[in-house]
Amino acid sequence: MRNAVISAVGMHVPERVVANSYFDRILGEDVSTWLEQNVEIFERRWCAAGESTADLIVGAAGKILSSADVRASELDLIIISTDTPEYVSPSTASVVQDRLGATGAGSFDVNTACAGFVTALDMGAKYIRSDGKYNKVLVIGAYAMSKWLNLQDKKTVTLFADGAAGVLLQAEEGERGWLSASLYTEGQYNSWMGIYGGAAHMPTTPEVVAANDHQLKFVRKFPPELNPEIWTKMITEVVTEAGYGVQDIAMAFITQININSIRETMNKLDLPMERTQTVMHRYGYTGSACIPMAMCRAVEQGKLKRDDLVVFMGSGGGLSFAAAAFKW
Repeated sequence: MRNAVISAVGMHVPERVVANSYFDRILGEDVSTWLEQNVEIFERRWCAAGESTADLIVGAAGKILSSADVRASELDLIIISTDTPEYVSPSTASVVQDRLGATGAGSFDVNTACAGFVTALDMGAKYIRSDGKYNKVLVIGAYAMSKWLNLQDKKTVTLFADGAAGVLLQAEEGERGWLSASLYTEGQYNSWMGIYGGAAHMPTTPEVVAANDHQLKFVRKFPPELNPEIWTKMITEVVTEAGYGVQDIAMAFITQININSIRETMNKLDLPMERTQTVMHRYGYTGSACIPMAMCRAVEQGKLKRDDLVVFMGSGGGLSFAAAAFKW
């Protein structure tokens, strides 16, 4: 059986470290205490003035390709997951394809907000499984949300950060690799959080900029039980579909928006926290990049071995959800 195997991983973050004390100064109040005690964010990385999403992706891609000992010219497809693109058009993936010199690769972007990496991972795997022309697929999630933040909005500016990470999927005969996946949307929440200015619905005008509608906004507070309930359900479903039980999960990589939601989900699954990985402590919330960043850290720490059952669970604005199970 032809399958898609994760053959290499890699991540890249900006050099600029932004500590919580920075927000204490610009907001004129103590936000460090809340951040450290409630969401366990201590610092994050933000892009430099001349640095953007494509720069982060190219940095991550170089590490992935080097780890796999694969040249960019060998790639068949590049899929970029981001909702902070280089441009509205053309795609960020086309910019990356050019910079890498991946002359034989097709490319496209995916935007399902912070569920994007898992969505793109599933898509890349299915290209390999269904079409023999695709043998090497680069999948990267990237986030440069610092470019869209209102520095006076403490609900957003303290949480969101920048980074890129991803995988190389390669074709392999056997049972390793992609096992199952599921996508789900709660579209009624589409107006609750997002960047609503700057595209067709609300083109950028002086009025839009004055209202900060070109920047990220939390419009309404999401029900706190929403993510843990849906994450638990979807993880259980993809594992069951793959022919395993929840207790067989070696590692679960989950959207890093709230460590308490991760803890609640692991508790609902009756799995110890040792079977997940968190990265928000030093990197903040990095959207499409956070799940592969967590995976990279787990790989660096030797937490994964061949044939382990690995689950990816992503969610983000929309609300979009994506889950996938792989045999490592």
